[in-house]
Amino acid sequence: MIVRRLFSVSSYSFFLKKPQFDVKGIIEMIPQYQTSIQNRELIEADSIILNLQQLSEQYQRIKTIDKIIADIQIQRKSIEAQIKKDRTKITEYSATLKALKEQYQDQDNELSELQKKVFETCRSLPNVLDPTVPLKAPKIEQWINPLKAYESSEAQEHVGIMLRKEILDLQTASNITGTSWYYLLNDGARLEQALVAYALKKANDHGFASCTPPSITKRDLIDACGFNPRDMNNERQIYALQDTNLGLVATAEISMAGLGANKVLNFNSDECSKKLVGVSRCYRAEAGARGKDTKGLYRVHEFTKVELFCWSKPENSAKILEEIKQFQISIVDELGLTAKVLNMPSNDLGNPAFKKYDIEAWMPGRGKFGEISSASNCTNFQSRRLNTKYKNDKTGKLEYVHTLNGTAMAIPRVMVALVENFYDSSTNKIHVPKCLREFLNGQRYI
Repeated sequence: MIVRRLFSVSSYSFFLKKPQFDVKGIIEMIPQYQTSIQNRELIEADSIILNLQQLSEQYQRIKTIDKIIADIQIQRKSIEAQIKKDRTKITEYSATLKALKEQYQDQDNELSELQKKVFETCRSLPNVLDPTVPLKAPKIEQWINPLKAYESSEAQEHVGIMLRKEILDLQTASNITGTSWYYLLNDGARLEQALVAYALKKANDHGFASCTPPSITKRDLIDACGFNPRDMNNERQIYALQDTNLGLVATAEISMAGLGANKVLNFNSDECSKKLVGVSRCYRAEAGARGKDTKGLYRVHEFTKVELFCWSKPENSAKILEEIKQFQISIVDELGLTAKVLNMPSNDLGNPAFKKYDIEAWMPGRGKFGEISSASNCTNFQSRRLNTKYKNDKTGKLEYVHTLNGTAMAIPRVMVALVENFYDSSTNKIHVPKCLREFLNGQRYI
């Protein structure tokens, strides 16, 4: 269905339809948006807030110009009707018509510039924040398999263990590709495959339909999902393919979200969401902070990830986020990892997220907890940019769905946690969690 455009900006010419922002609604929520911008600690916060503060005046000016243009059109049509009846009046009205044409052009030019400014202001805004989002530090919501004490140990560092057991090769990967790339070999490769199979089966059992998404998409889709070329530290995030409008996806969330682009989703009467699980290779141009995080599998440029994605009716999205979180908790619990569930603070949320949970597992070799999954409710931030709607049964109107995403299995980081927690130096074996054994032909140790 084609929706009438409130603003027309010809420069926004991608495969996606131009986003239709609720400018009036944004103006009514300027304080909430301003708080979101400030609390997220965005690099360009000052300029975004300045533009936001000018939005109301610009919007009113647009409405004024619309009325002026409408009046000019009425005058022109009235004169043209008189000329049509009496051609001798062309000379009499020629100067007036010329003046009206110039007035129209001036007003139309100003209107176009204002529309562009309003559109870019709206497009630059992050999502508003859920009131429960912490300000500066994450809030621990729950512990999974808690331990009374934590010990760090270089002997438990995953790189040394995996190299000795010949299930990881970093040097060859560095030679042929570069740093932060790797080979998984033998039982290392089999463990990855087992983790993927386990996560997919578990997701299917929880009602997630399967999807194998592309790992390359158009850049406008990547941008619409909120993945900017550079992160908050100005490090490059996305691998762009030279001389194309394509990029490598950082997560299957992007290409799965694209399934709903420019579509109206049909929910069954008893259906409050549509759920997908997809497995893909993911690509991150930045490798993270210097130090231990760049050694081994914790931060890498390419990795396999099983991703969850949901389209939800707006009234159900908060509930769906909690369901995704519980699903993730059950995976971590079954793997036997010690972890904490965190309600993430505003300065850790990307622009699309209304609220986000992370799960961090204890990693003895790193001597600290490390993120292994996240779950976000993006409300209508992505769907508005992707033009993904549904028909509201109560009103009969088309409305934007809410989108949510969550990690089912981030393979390298989960492998780090499993190897470092379940390696027994006395036997030189890695214990395989019971839930994975059916996917490893009953193998109990690596």
